Amino acid sequence: MSEDEALIAESVETALRTQAKHLEVIRSGNSVLARTTLGRPSRVVLAGHLDTVPVNDNLPLTRTDGFLHGLGTVDMKSGDAVLLHAAATLPDPRHDVTFVFYDCEEIEADRNGLGRIERDLPEWLSGDLAIVGEPSNAVVEAGCQGTMRIEVRTTGRRAHTARGWMGDNAIHALSGALATLTAYEARTVDIDGCVYREGLQAVRVGGGVSGNVVPDAAVLTVNHRFAPDRGPAQAEAHLREVFAGYDVHVTDVAPGALPGLSAPAAAELVAAAGGEPVAKLGWTDVARFAALGMPAVNFGPGDPTLAHTQQEFVPVADITRCTEVLVSFLS
Repeated sequence: MSEDEALIAESVETALRTQAKHLEVIRSGNSVLARTTLGRPSRVVLAGHLDTVPVNDNLPLTRTDGFLHGLGTVDMKSGDAVLLHAAATLPDPRHDVTFVFYDCEEIEADRNGLGRIERDLPEWLSGDLAIVGEPSNAVVEAGCQGTMRIEVRTTGRRAHTARGWMGDNAIHALSGALATLTAYEARTVDIDGCVYREGLQAVRVGGGVSGNVVPDAAVLTVNHRFAPDRGPAQAEAHLREVFAGYDVHVTDVAPGALPGLSAPAAAELVAAAGGEPVAKLGWTDVARFAALGMPAVNFGPGDPTLAHTQQEFVPVADITRCTEVLVSFLS
C-alpha cells in the first residue's frame, strides 16, 4: 500500500541491478529509477507506481483460466511487470529509455513520489515521450481530464425548528445549485480524434448543528472533470458562471493533459499499438509529465473501471499484448 512500498522497491531495485546491467540504477526513497545512456537522439520515459489502495479482502492473488485476480493486478502491478520486462530484455533500444517506478501515487498529490523526483532529480523525468503504465485495456489512452473540486457555500440564520419562519435555512438555499447540477449538460470535446466527456457532479452536502435548529451554514461540494483544452483558470471561470450568485471556493485542482499524439515518438507508439487511441476519462500522472513539456499517454494492461474494486482482475493476454507492443516500439 501507499507509504509501505519499501519491500517491493527493494525487489525492483535488485531485479534491475542483477538482470539489467545495461542500465544505470538509483534509488530515491521508495522509488527506483533506471536509464540507458546510449546517446540516442530521443528518450522515452516509462513510469509505473508501486503502491496500491488498501486491501479489500482480495489477497492472496490467484491465476485462473487466463486471468490474474486480486489487489493491484489492474492498478498497476501488471503494468509494472510489463515495464520491468522491457527494462531487463532490451539492452539496445532505438530510443534511450528511462524507467521510473515510484511510490505514493494512490494518496495525496503532494506525497506522490514523482513530485520528490521532480524536485531532487529533475533530469530523470526529461524525455520526448512519457508512457504511464496505468490500465488502459491495452490500448493507447491519450492525455487525461483535469479535475477541480469546489465548495458552494450558503449562509442563513439560526432559529428553533418549532419557529422555523424566524430563521433562514442555509441547506434550503442550496436547492437552486442542486437544480442547476441536475439540469447541467456537460461538454463533449474532440481533440486529435480523442473524445473527452466532461462531468459536473455533487459529491458531498453538509450543514446543520442539531436536529431542532434551523441551519445557518451549508456546503455543497462539487467535482468537475474538464477536457484538456481548458486550463484550471478557464475551468474555474466556467464554474463561477454556472454557480453565479453563490459563494464559490476552489479546494482542489489538477490540470489535464492534451493528447500530444502528433509528437513523433507518440505517433510511433500508436502505430505499434494498432487500433485507434482513445481519450483518458480520468486524471493520471500523464498530467505531471505534460506539465514538464512532453507528450504523455497511458498504456497498460487491464480495465481501468476495475481499478480500486474488490473484483480486480486482468487478462494475461493484455499483459502479453502490452509487452509485445512496447518491445516492438522500443526495438
